[in-house]
Amino acid sequence: MLDYGAGKAEGYQNAVVKTADGRTVKGLAPFWGIDNIAYFDPGYEPFAALPEGQFDGVISTDVLEHCPEEDIDWILREIFAYSRRFVFCTVAVYLANKKLPTGENAHVTVKSPGWWLDKFNAARDEFPLIRYHLAVMHTRERMTYIEG
Repeated sequence: MLDYGAGKAEGYQNAVVKTADGRTVKGLAPFWGIDNIAYFDPGYEPFAALPEGQFDGVISTDVLEHCPEEDIDWILREIFAYSRRFVFCTVAVYLANKKLPTGENAHVTVKSPGWWLDKFNAARDEFPLIRYHLAVMHTRERMTYIEG
């Protein structure tokens, strides 16, 4: 699996999770039953290099709304191109509480769920074997799941 926009990826190793059968597991890879998680984040030097190859799945959470609108198409194409099977993304459709040093809102691309759906469908049309799961975050507490 690839986390595209992973930040420091601290939760992957430090997460303590209870399994359905009551066991406690440390780390998300053993909890998910996968061998490898790769990390990419251009803003964090240890993960700044683009990975090579493809992955069964690509996740990207709390990333796309921070990217300029003019970059969304190529970023989604890149995310889909890394995947052999599925893409899971979250996207916030509301303004962030934080501002950038320029004074601009940290969520630089705030669009309607329909706009995001069109973008994901266009990416999926280029990669028809890849399924996507999109969690549209209307607020921190309310989200809608879309599959394509």
